[in-house]
Amino acid sequence: MFNNAQEDMHPIVVRKDTKAWKAQVWISFGAAASLCATGLAYLPGRDLDRAFMVMGYVFCMSTAFVLAKFVRDNEQSKADTPMWGLVVWGGFAFAMGLTGWGLVRMEINPTYRAFLAVGWLFLISTVFTLAKTLRDAHEAAIAEARLEGMRMRVPAESE
Repeated sequence: MFNNAQEDMHPIVVRKDTKAWKAQVWISFGAAASLCATGLAYLPGRDLDRAFMVMGYVFCMSTAFVLAKFVRDNEQSKADTPMWGLVVWGGFAFAMGLTGWGLVRMEINPTYRAFLAVGWLFLISTVFTLAKTLRDAHEAAIAEARLEGMRMRVPAESE
């Protein structure tokens, strides 16, 4: 049974990210997205090249969010089918591969290509960090709600 003496001896702590960490994550994601948008907006060449790269970046970003969720959902036990795992990992690999191929094949200045590549990789890494931060906040809110529910039931049960 859960009582106040046990709670005082072993308090349950819900781990939450600091405001500074959350700010850093959002600022990094915003900076990465802004740098990519700027690089793509001023991309020299044909409109078709620009459209391909914008689609590639968005495809990479969305598959990175899906992959982060898939990995987290299956961390402790298999929650998804193997076929869904193949779709998720395959989609991410396909998005990254096609976007990388597009960057390599484009006829642009190597310095510009390097800027786009670094911005793209920065964007993908910040997507994974943002996905983890958002999921941690969601799980902390669930844990706090459960803890609050336990605390509200304890006095009623002890009477």
